[in-house]
Parts: sequence; C-alpha cells; structure tokens
Amino acid sequence: MYYAGDLSKLQGVVAAEETRTALRDVSDPDQLDQVIKLHPSNKQLKLLALANRDAMDIDAATRKLLSEVEPKPLPNLGDLGASSRSDLDVLRRDLKTAESNATGLASRYAALIKTTRDQVENDARSLGVGDDRLAGFMAMIDEQHAAWTALTSKALASRADYYSAYAKCVALLAREFGIYTVANGQFVFPFQSTADAYNRAATAMTAAAKRSSELDDETKSLRQSQLSGWKVFAGG
Repeated sequence: MYYAGDLSKLQGVVAAEETRTALRDVSDPDQLDQVIKLHPSNKQLKLLALANRDAMDIDAATRKLLSEVEPKPLPNLGDLGASSRSDLDVLRRDLKTAESNATGLASRYAALIKTTRDQVENDARSLGVGDDRLAGFMAMIDEQHAAWTALTSKALASRADYYSAYAKCVALLAREFGIYTVANGQFVFPFQSTADAYNRAATAMTAAAKRSSELDDETKSLRQSQLSGWKVFAGG
C-alpha cells in the first residue's frame, strides 16, 4: 500500500523553491513585474507584486500631495531684487500658505495610508494564501508604511522649514524696502545686524532645501531596502 502523503506541504516546498529561484537575480524593484509574468500562478510572487504596487502607489501619491503644498511656483530668493513692496507682501502670504499646507498635510497622508492598507489587505486576502501567511504579509506592509510615513514626515518638515526661513527673508526685505540696494544680484544692507539676520535666514533656507533634495536618495534606498525585505519574506 502506498501513501501519497500531504501534497499541500510538497506543493508549498516546490512553490518556495520556485520563488527563491525566480528572485535570485532580482536586484531592482522594477524587475519584479517581469519575474511575476514568468510565474503567473505563484502566490508568493503575487504577494510581492502587491507589496511593490503598494510602494509605487504611495510614492506617487506622496509626490502628488507634496506638489499641492505650494499654491503656485515660488521665485528664487536671488530674483527678488526687482520686486515691489506689493510683490513682497503677496509672496509673504503665499509662503505662509505653503508653510501651513505643509504642516497640515499629515492628516491627509494618514488617511491615504489607511486607504492603501485596506486595499492591499483585501487584494492579498483574495489570493487565499492562508491566515498565517496573510498576517505575516500585512506585518511587512505595516512596516513598509511606517518607513514611508517617517520619510514623508521628514519631507514635510523640510518644506515647512524652507518656507518659514524664506518668509523671514521676505519679511526683512519688506521691512527694509527702499533702504537696501542690489549689486550683482546680492542684497546690500546699510547695517551689519540687518545683513546678519538676512544671511541667517538665507542659510536656513539653503539647509532645508538640501535636506529636501537628499530625501530623493533616501527614497531610492528605501525602495531597495524594501526589495530585500520582500525577498526574505517570500523565501520564508
């Protein structure tokens, strides 16, 4: 008499080995789509497809939200030499609005994360991967969302700092309007204390802008780190 044994366990071993083999040479999240097309029935790879889509959707939605912070494109600080007092007052209001938008975006982002999580959980559940596997997957997704939230919080803080420092520069220019001069694109103030105050605010602007630009590299690093986590999860 022969016994077939637990075929589900055998199938699970085969699927796990197929997953590990398929992911062995994947070094970029953008390669996942092609791998998944080659193994359309592999549930582990389908879960990774959901995790990848989740990350891309959040990244795109975050960039869209950040683009809505500024009511309109802001001029460079060095271009304000020809601005009138009225122009400076309008710019100050725009900067205050942008700073307020950046500060208030956290609640909208939290709602976005919740909606995205609900969708990815529903899609993962439809794959029928089992409760334990689903729980592990959603724990990974929650960790993924926490990382995106932390990165976005840093982006919003950098934006708010930039607008605040820019507003201080503009406020000083408005206060000193008609007193300072412009030489070779640089503002020249009659008093050193005024020049020092302006330079401090301008330096703070530059530092905040630098932090914002560095976040692009952090985003790329986060995507790569998430890929490593997905591969560990799929091979488990």
